[in-house]
Amino acid sequence: MQFESHTSEHVWKVSNYFWASLTVVFFAMIFVYYDGLKDMVTLWNTRPEYGHGFMIPFISAFFIWQKKDQLEKIEFNSSWLGVVITALGLLIFYVGTLSSIFAVIQYAFLITIIGVAISITGLNAFKLIIVPILVLAFMIPLPGFFYNNLSSELQLISSEIGVAFIRLFGISVYLEGNVIDLGVFKLQVVEACNGLRYLFPLMTLGFIAAYFFTGAFWKKAIIFLSTIPITIIMNSIRIGVIGITVEYWGQEMAEGFLHDFEGWAVFMACIGILIVEMWILARIGKDRIPLREAFGLDLPEPTPEGVDVKFRKITKSFYISGTLIIVVAISSLALPERTEIEPDRTTFAEFPLNIDEWKGRSGYIEQVILDVLKLTDYVMTDYVDADGNMINLYSAYYASQRAGSSAHSPKSCIPGGGWRISGFGEYAIDGVLVDGVPLVANRLVIQKGENKQLVYYWFQQRGRIITNEYLVKWYLFWDSLTINRTDGSLIRISAYLKKGESIEHADQRIKAFIVKMNEKIGDYIPGK
Repeated sequence: MQFESHTSEHVWKVSNYFWASLTVVFFAMIFVYYDGLKDMVTLWNTRPEYGHGFMIPFISAFFIWQKKDQLEKIEFNSSWLGVVITALGLLIFYVGTLSSIFAVIQYAFLITIIGVAISITGLNAFKLIIVPILVLAFMIPLPGFFYNNLSSELQLISSEIGVAFIRLFGISVYLEGNVIDLGVFKLQVVEACNGLRYLFPLMTLGFIAAYFFTGAFWKKAIIFLSTIPITIIMNSIRIGVIGITVEYWGQEMAEGFLHDFEGWAVFMACIGILIVEMWILARIGKDRIPLREAFGLDLPEPTPEGVDVKFRKITKSFYISGTLIIVVAISSLALPERTEIEPDRTTFAEFPLNIDEWKGRSGYIEQVILDVLKLTDYVMTDYVDADGNMINLYSAYYASQRAGSSAHSPKSCIPGGGWRISGFGEYAIDGVLVDGVPLVANRLVIQKGENKQLVYYWFQQRGRIITNEYLVKWYLFWDSLTINRTDGSLIRISAYLKKGESIEHADQRIKAFIVKMNEKIGDYIPGK
């Protein structure tokens, strides 16, 4: 007698209704976050360091699909935590929309995705897909402020290591900040050579490689974190190689196809080093295995035949989260369109060349630098008094700082010119008021060889005098949200010290100049 075998196993499948509901919520999310997503895709398309962003959503989706067989065995449960996180993401969206800061909207989008995922699956199932969802963080561009600071630091580090590499070949070279002086030729380590074009994609690859690597957690951490020094060192070697080839074969070795080809070669070398590193890690420690077995790149097992199929019910938490998103999508249509206020002002072209006893001569900034600064207007003038003392005034004005364009801090930029900061602090300018606020400036003493300069700078933004770069960003966000303005300016005043001149004497002439300059500049930098 034959008995028909029965099994108590069952798997969970998703019904068409479930997919339809998920699709509606997905498109509602795209509608809600459209402006931020559009800006993000634009950066993917225009900035090489973010070009890998196009692949990230597909990589994340593949990783989730990889877990299909495990997810089929878990019943999804409601999670009110998912609703809370979704609501938080939508709240941050409103803040980002009202302030028109795209970076805030983009991070709000990721938070909402996490909230919706938890609402659908519950915490137990979400643990299986938390890493695939976190991969999406690598598609979001860095806020402009962090990008600019990071870029400046990497330019300096890459220049120093690159010059050290050139000297290994017996070539005489001199470094001034980001300028590599080979005697006949000078190479400028510009923003495009900061290494971020390698760092961001390689960090993404390192995170993915660490995710697949089946070794101990400390090995995974090394794989991911090592992408930072690998990128810095290899980018520095690239700069060194360019310097060496320019020394022997001329300036054209730093331009055109060869320059771009070297970039690709360096990136492929970075990947090669990462693979060698994983090979070594797979062969050390208690969990030694061949490299080909160290990766968990397995496809999901097919659904067994003969098992019971149960269709998932939509959780209450997903209903609520989805409803919140749809309500926000509908309500966003009623939000008034915010046009940023750009106050009237006089352009710096009309700024006086004669200020009391000071006689000025206008200067200019090269276009390649203007392309990096992205300022609206600027003045750069050398003023000389009757005794031959010179003061340099530089002010960069930004009509809007919402799209990542903002004043670069002199504290970060000065070392790029080869100057060493030997003194830094805040200094009150007695008797000077800006919109009724006493003027306090950052004061730097900088030195290059025997040359010294005294530099004062501050951020004059919508009636505020700010010396802290991080507070600048906070007030930029706050004023964008509350008064719909992000205009502002950096003011920098510097003086070369004459041979034998004391710092105190230079302080006095800068302060005397600021008193007179402040009487003129109010029409060019809007206040409250």
